[in-house]
Formats: sequence, structure tokens, C-alpha cells
Amino acid sequence: MNHGVIMAGGKGERFWPLSRAQRPKQFLKLTSDKTMLEETIDRVTPLIPLKNMRIVAGESMTEHILKSIPNIERSNILTEPFGRNTALAIGFAAVHLLREDPHAVMVVLSADHLIRPAEKLVQILHDGTAIASKEERLITIGITPTRPETAYGYIKLGELYRKEGETNVYSVSQFAEKPKGTVAQEYYYSRQYLWNSGMFIWSAKAILGALASCQLDMYKHLVEYGKTIGTAREDSARKALYDSCQSISIDYAVLEKANNVLVMKGDIVWDDIGSWNSLERYKDRDSENNVLIGDSVVIDTFETTVYNDQEGLIACIGLADLVVVRSDNITFVAHKTKVGQVKELLADLSKSDDWKKYL
Repeated sequence: MNHGVIMAGGKGERFWPLSRAQRPKQFLKLTSDKTMLEETIDRVTPLIPLKNMRIVAGESMTEHILKSIPNIERSNILTEPFGRNTALAIGFAAVHLLREDPHAVMVVLSADHLIRPAEKLVQILHDGTAIASKEERLITIGITPTRPETAYGYIKLGELYRKEGETNVYSVSQFAEKPKGTVAQEYYYSRQYLWNSGMFIWSAKAILGALASCQLDMYKHLVEYGKTIGTAREDSARKALYDSCQSISIDYAVLEKANNVLVMKGDIVWDDIGSWNSLERYKDRDSENNVLIGDSVVIDTFETTVYNDQEGLIACIGLADLVVVRSDNITFVAHKTKVGQVKELLADLSKSDDWKKYL
């Protein structure tokens, strides 16, 4: 049976101050009138019913999820005591699903991606689960690049494995880190590289087997934790599991080491909406290429994003290439070339007891 596993543990710091510790990116309405978590679930329910969804998130996010997703059960939320990156989160979900369904096929998705059209993604997932239900394969979804992007990892295509349904499936020649500009251009024009989307398909059995081969210590801890599920010891065992395992991504932990990895080519619109600058790719712009969200007025202002989620007005004169955000009790102004430094700003705020309330 197919099960959805939605990774919703990120902080979304690059969307500060709209995204805060108690309101991370996945609970924001950035691309529609629904939260990004709602969008993620809605787009795949034609393939995976809500009762088969599992959301992996921090313990403090449980009430947010219950409020955001109507009809979801508390048992569908798998809570982490603290973040340990994607390898442990995926293994954690796999152990739970395997206890419920020995033949569980996992569709692993992120809670904060923009994907269009949803119907095409569902077709790719349908084709991928057809393979994963019969073969012990680890399948990742690669996106055909639309620009030489330096913020994403890449996957180099190997030989065509086969065409499954409507989707071409390839072996993986190489995983590549986020490249510098000139290298990203080479990747883009070669047409041999796909963006690494962070979406995966595999059986729970296959991914746990891969962890056993590539991350034996983590696998052993997961097995021990699995024995406590449904018992009075489960909560303390989960904490011990997260205390014992290293923080490592599933790419580094398994996919770059395993020999049974495939990549499905996704010719879809995909974006991880990673920073304020990404909004201009999907929001309407005025005649001067400004993105204006909320109440604002601009004069002689160009290529600027203005976001106001408060009552009142933001007024701008003579700006260019800036991001201006007003959210709650914070006003944030940055040059577009510097928005990536917001994490440094938050690190500085965290050092002061007076400023921590703004995180």
C-alpha cells in the first residue's frame, strides 16, 4: 500500500520575519490561499488518501498541524524531539510504517515546495510506486532545470533504466553538490543533469535495508526503537534514538553510497521557494517588476519585493533591488543580493536575551 511521508521539520529561516520559530515556512500561505503543508497534501490525495499520510515534525508543531489540516488524526503526526536531518526522520517514519504494513511503499515529500501541475506529479508518483512495490529500489525524482541554479543540488543522468508508464527512469551517474555559477551553466546546457528535488519513493523495507548497509549504527538504534512502538517506553525510547544518532541527510547517508538508486525525470514546475527572492518567479509583478503583497504604495521603485501582512501601509520612494517586509512587530529591509545572510542575522539575535523574542 502507498503511504505519504511529509517532511515538515524545517524552520524556513530564510523567510524571516514572516517565518518564525512558532510559525515556520510550511504553515505560511506563500503561493496560494492555503498553507504550503495543505498544498502538499492536497496535490497527492488522488494517489494517497489522508489516512495514509504521515507528517514528520517537531513536537511543538502538533497543534499547528491539527489546526491546519482538517480531519487529520493525531496518530498521523510523527513527532521528533529535535531535528536530526532527513536520514533519521525517514528511518523513523519507515519503522512506524513497516509495523503497520509489511509492504508499505513510502512517497517522501517536503512540506514547502511549489509544484505544478499537480496531476503530472501524481502521474510520476504513480509510476514510481509501481516500481517500488515490486523492486527493492531507491527512487529519487529529478527536475528538468529551467535555469542554471546555484541553490540546488544536481543529479547526473546515467543510462535509461526503462520507461514506466509515462515516466522515463534512469540509473544515477553522479550526485553533485550545489555548484558555482559557471558550473551550474555547464550543468544546465549539457541537459545531462537534473535538479535534486528531495522527493523519494521506496518501500519501507528497502530504505531500512539501505540504512543497514550504509548507516549500521543508525539502523540498530531504529530497530531498538521499533520494539517500543505502542508501549509505555515509546516516548523515552524516541528521545534516546534522537540522542544517539548523528545528523545527516539521506543523500549523504544512503543515496550517494547505495547501488540500487534510480532517478525519475520530472518535467514539471518545481521550486523549493527558498527565499524572498524566489517569490518574484511566481507572483504577479507591476510594470516596474516589483512584487507587491499587502497594502503598499511605491514611487520610482524598481525590482523590489514589498510584503506587508499587517494593517497599515508600506510606502516606498526611490528603491531598487530591495526586499521590504513588515510582519508582526518586525520590519525587515535587505538588498536582494544579501537576503541569504538572514541566517547570520538570526544567529546574532539569538545571542541576546533582549532580541530572542523576535526569532
